[in-house]
Amino acid sequence: MVISKATFVKSSKELKQLPKPDKPEYAFIGRSNVGKSSLINMVCNNNKLAQTSGKPGKTKLINHFLINESWYLVDLPGFGYASTSKVNREAFEGMISDYITKRKSLICLFLLIDSRLEMQKIDAEFMDWLAEKEIAFVIAFTKTDKLGKNELAKNMAAYKKELVKHFGELPDLFLTSAEKGLGKAEILAFINENMHYFTPPPKSEAQ
Repeated sequence: MVISKATFVKSSKELKQLPKPDKPEYAFIGRSNVGKSSLINMVCNNNKLAQTSGKPGKTKLINHFLINESWYLVDLPGFGYASTSKVNREAFEGMISDYITKRKSLICLFLLIDSRLEMQKIDAEFMDWLAEKEIAFVIAFTKTDKLGKNELAKNMAAYKKELVKHFGELPDLFLTSAEKGLGKAEILAFINENMHYFTPPPKSEAQ
């Protein structure tokens, strides 16, 4: 797949504000400051598409981007940041939960993990929750360019070992680097291969 057009559509803070569920959606999520916006921009060939910031919790709404006029890439708020109030944090996390569990046009969730870190408790808990809710997800390891080849291999081996402990089998894994463009072709190929899982909604739901 080649992305020839990527357009910001809208930001939403609740389900009723989302675009019509008439196209397949692939959502990107991860802990704050994991490099999500940079990865989205790299995948979409547009350095200004998703807003990037060094400040955790910058993305606080559900952002829809229309890709090639045929599917949506969805930028979800980061989870686990502590710089906002408990009330706001619970509201954001509720919004994320509602989207992930109720959005019928969501084909797969890309969970972004910093390749430099061992498995974090909050990531493990989130993956357990996804498995419990039977949500299809894959893992995209970010910032792989920050590690040497041997260190990266060591980290990935350790992470896979932990994943097997949790799930018995591995989800699809992608090694990415926004700076180097690594993982772009693999992610787009995966998205293209899974388009057939989308079932157009009844006209009444697509309004």
